[in-house]
Amino acid sequence: MTDTAETIRQQAAARTIRLEVARYRPEQDGEPVFQSYDVPLMDDWAVLDGLNYVKDRLDGTLSFRWSCRMGICGSCGMNVNGEPRLTCGTFFTEYGEGPIRIEPLKGFPVIRDLVVDIDDFLVKLQHVKPWLIREGEELPLTAEYAQTPEQLEAYKQYSMCINCLLCYSACPVYVLDPDFLGPAAIALAQRYNLDSRDQGDRFDLLNLDEAVWGCTFVGECTKVCPKHVDPAEAIQRYKLTAAIRSILPWSRG
Repeated sequence: MTDTAETIRQQAAARTIRLEVARYRPEQDGEPVFQSYDVPLMDDWAVLDGLNYVKDRLDGTLSFRWSCRMGICGSCGMNVNGEPRLTCGTFFTEYGEGPIRIEPLKGFPVIRDLVVDIDDFLVKLQHVKPWLIREGEELPLTAEYAQTPEQLEAYKQYSMCINCLLCYSACPVYVLDPDFLGPAAIALAQRYNLDSRDQGDRFDLLNLDEAVWGCTFVGECTKVCPKHVDPAEAIQRYKLTAAIRSILPWSRG
């Protein structure tokens, strides 16, 4: 037995914490149910480690997404004790002796267990054209467009979005109105609006009731963002831009 396996065995025998995991298996469940698992209460374990312990040692049928385990890929987002979190960065030590309740992100159809269908978000993301638009240029582009530090700083925070969808799960507007474009899509549109290299115009995509004007400025999207992006600010800034352009239509402000 390896040292790591022996350490796990010893700690498992000494201390455990209960994970209450939402299960939904469409072939047998009419609606989600909760299943409890006792896992080792390791001081350095994140919730994702606990889920992997369940998957590897207790119940191989459990389904959930994860990839990098470093807070970069955004794929391990789930609701942990009612709060949208990246499970790779959410540690057992935050929850004392437990239990910890783990559910899929709100606002999305559940495919199986903790796996949600994100197709709606991907459609919305493509809709806002989250890429550099250059007028009158054909691929491949060979010119370079240098930026000053100030020009980079104008949009840098919005470029940190990892599409983890925590902001969508926290947003009361999106949960109630799936037509709402949503925080991440709007923030990423604003990322390109503020990029000095971009020549696109996303006004007709954002100046809508189901886009920026649908936001009631609760601010939960910003609160739960693990990368410190401020989608609420992006939306409010574009509301101002849209209002100015509605009064002064020749302005691209």
